[in-house]
Amino acid sequence: MSFPLLTATAALPAIGAIATAAVPAAKRTVAKWLALLVSIATLVLAIVVLVRFDPGGDRYQLTESHAWIADFGVRYELGVDGIGVALIALTALLIPFIILAGWHDADHLETGSRRWRPTQGFFALILAVEAMVILSFEATDVFLFYIFFEAMLIPLYFLIGGFGDRAHQHGEEKAATQRSYAAVKFLLYNLAGGLVMLAAVIGLYVVAGNFSLTEIAEARANGSLEMSASTERWLFLGFFFAFAVKAPMWPLHTWLPNAMQESTAPVAVLITAVVDKVGTFAMLRFCLQLFPEASKWATPAIMVLAVISIIYGALLAVGQRDIKRLIAYASISHFGFIIMGIFAMTSQGQSGATLYMVNHGISTAVLLLVAGFLISRRGSRLIADYGGVQKVAPVLAGTFLIGGLATLSLPGLAPFVGEFLVLVGTFTRYPVIGVIATFGIVLAALYTLVLYQRTMTGPLRPELAKMPDLRVREIAVAAPLIVLLVFLGVYPKPVTDIVNPAVKQTMSDVQKKDPQPEVEAAK
Repeated sequence: MSFPLLTATAALPAIGAIATAAVPAAKRTVAKWLALLVSIATLVLAIVVLVRFDPGGDRYQLTESHAWIADFGVRYELGVDGIGVALIALTALLIPFIILAGWHDADHLETGSRRWRPTQGFFALILAVEAMVILSFEATDVFLFYIFFEAMLIPLYFLIGGFGDRAHQHGEEKAATQRSYAAVKFLLYNLAGGLVMLAAVIGLYVVAGNFSLTEIAEARANGSLEMSASTERWLFLGFFFAFAVKAPMWPLHTWLPNAMQESTAPVAVLITAVVDKVGTFAMLRFCLQLFPEASKWATPAIMVLAVISIIYGALLAVGQRDIKRLIAYASISHFGFIIMGIFAMTSQGQSGATLYMVNHGISTAVLLLVAGFLISRRGSRLIADYGGVQKVAPVLAGTFLIGGLATLSLPGLAPFVGEFLVLVGTFTRYPVIGVIATFGIVLAALYTLVLYQRTMTGPLRPELAKMPDLRVREIAVAAPLIVLLVFLGVYPKPVTDIVNPAVKQTMSDVQKKDPQPEVEAAK
């Protein structure tokens, strides 16, 4: 039997979470280093998966299949395509930086009690989320995917509600109330989406007789599994609703600004740069592959919702006074681009959407983590409480600017390539929507540059005169991610080579071909 590499990649952070939680209360530093070393070891395994994956080989590789609940057709089935491999690599890459950035985020909760171990709990919960996200990217059994799609909500609920942001202007009691509100809202929205999906998962089993993604897709392709148009549409809507909540897409997005505002910066990165990608990934893997006709039927409405998300998120970002809420609404706008690229049903759009998922994760991590370093120094999330920071903390200001420029998709930085491909792929099939979506780029430049101007330039506020610049640990978090932003902005080929074959197979699933350009006949 070959080594179960995919299982090991997900099992390592799960075992690490248990080990970290079990570290004695007095050994907080040991728990931190253990979590960091486990996350680095997971990254090494993810790199091995990346190296062993053959873009020109079978669609799903490194597969594992074992009987689980045989009476109900549930199997432990794993496999990765190019899109899954890219997102596993992104997840494993970001977690060490998230842990390093949140090194002291639970320290203030330490009370001296040997029974209350907030530091151990904080890092154990992060590793638990990593394990569940990786399994979600690997699962090729629909029921197995559903379990981890829902299970990741529990550790995130505690990370939001129990380890929230300390930069609050209304006292600890009100801060605790707002953290609880954000955590409950996050949980209820995503549980509602999950319950709708559960009904669709059961319906799929009734129709197909099993939960295997590959078997159901193959049966759909060769005509041995018949599904009426109305049944396919209802099942598609059940899956898509859950994924749209997770993504998040307008109008199912309202949980995200609250969750990001009340979370610590590393947890906010975990939510928007890692967990939310499961929603857009699942649209590609499950919606388009299992329900191709229903996907085409719903495309016009989804494209309209996506472009509303782009403009709506960008407009609300312009008007925000809270730094983290601004970044949250910017992310809603960016996810609109990703969803638009997926449902443009062109190879450029879907390749761009996948590339955007990877690059958005890196750029958002840079911007949010550096914003977290800034907020921890001042003790405030309000933009109005800053000004002239670049005079006393030029390295912090410079990294913040690079993160912001990546967010607005400046050419030469990684997000530009994905956004450009999404717009090109959309315009070839939906020119009006493509033109409207470009206004999101203009608004992104507005909210990003205004944020930088108000916080980093102008007269130095007296209370910021002694603000320290980035420390060694903080530079170690930001610098590698910035290098990666520049590298993938100049040379995105390593990612596109991996994802393009999977995109071609997805286009084949929905029986779509790229529109041919209209060439005027020679006279």
